[in-house]
Amino acid sequence: MFKVNDNYLKLPGSYLFSTIGKKVAAFSEANPDKTIIRLGIGDVTQPLAPAIIESLHGAVEEMAVAETFHGYAPDLGYEFLRKAMADNDYKARGCDIAADEVFISDGAKCDSGNIQEIFSLDNKIAVCDPVYPVYVDTNVMAGRTGIYDAVSETWSDVIYMPCTAETNFAPELPEETPDIIYLCFPNNPTGSAITKDELQKWVDYANKVGAVIIYDAAYEAYISEENVPHTIYECEGARTCAIELRSFSKNAGFTGVRLGATVIPKDLKQGDVTLHSLWARRHGTKYNGAPYIIQRAGEAVYSEAGKAQLKDQVAYYMNNAKTIYEGLKSAGYTVSGGVNAPYIWLKTPDKMTSWEFFDYLLEQANVVGTPGSGFGPSGEGYFRLTAFGSYENTVAAIDRIKAL
Repeated sequence: MFKVNDNYLKLPGSYLFSTIGKKVAAFSEANPDKTIIRLGIGDVTQPLAPAIIESLHGAVEEMAVAETFHGYAPDLGYEFLRKAMADNDYKARGCDIAADEVFISDGAKCDSGNIQEIFSLDNKIAVCDPVYPVYVDTNVMAGRTGIYDAVSETWSDVIYMPCTAETNFAPELPEETPDIIYLCFPNNPTGSAITKDELQKWVDYANKVGAVIIYDAAYEAYISEENVPHTIYECEGARTCAIELRSFSKNAGFTGVRLGATVIPKDLKQGDVTLHSLWARRHGTKYNGAPYIIQRAGEAVYSEAGKAQLKDQVAYYMNNAKTIYEGLKSAGYTVSGGVNAPYIWLKTPDKMTSWEFFDYLLEQANVVGTPGSGFGPSGEGYFRLTAFGSYENTVAAIDRIKAL
């Protein structure tokens, strides 16, 4: 008789955004005359930039000619894209990252879930609270998180680092020593950011206690303040303690195209074993590489035209963020975020729970957001709105909320 991985049975409910999707679908079916504005899931709405489209078309044409046809991609990624990332994302910022330390994938979400496979099950993880659900859920699936407490909504073997208004929605160094630390800055869901000096403290701490930092830099393109680092490798000593996840979804609109990367320096070791070699082995065994045409599209992100066009796209979304922030603040809401990230984090009014406010907005304003409690217990009493909608829908959504 076969057996299932019963760690999956420990997961409470369905994935956060699946639950939201079901609730919205049910409301739409019951209210077909209502026009719903979605500011919940962090999905982009602007079309791919012209430079990217041009590169895609060129790559497709190559696939139609025998001499330039490409079959399986190198499992670690094409050299042209790895080098473009190393040169533009790292060397241009004074960071010592080589092209062969960049692993191309089909998205940061996959990598953030898969990276835990190269670590032993007896490693203890530390996560920000609230947190992107994938970090915790994939460790649950692996059997690393212990027992779930439905009352506190926490796992017994997970170290939670509360990110509250009192800490400016940033974590503090944990009292219990972790083996793996998940950090995401600019942060999803709170939109908060930390300075280079603050991040340096985490790097120093990880090197001191022998921990690995898994650093999610998916939103670095939205950083507007000078003292906020775009990569953890701006910090001294990060090569010996940090893995960085990169995404093309939010900076270049690749949510429907799928492209990402994981950076693992060769200096990151456990004894004589490099994590670089383990991830290369895992990548080569379980992955056949992102498609050639998609990697060529990724290369166009770093062209002069691509950089200029994507700068305008980021500015478009950040103008939406400003619209949401200022609109909610003028309506009396307590809000944060929206400066270095495309997310607005607001306190729910009238002591509503996160899900009560979700239902209230959906039913009364026909606006969809994300309940803060879905990101962890410290998210209760808060709500996330994204700036990834169209400007027109963003303005309409805020007008509806202000009218409540």
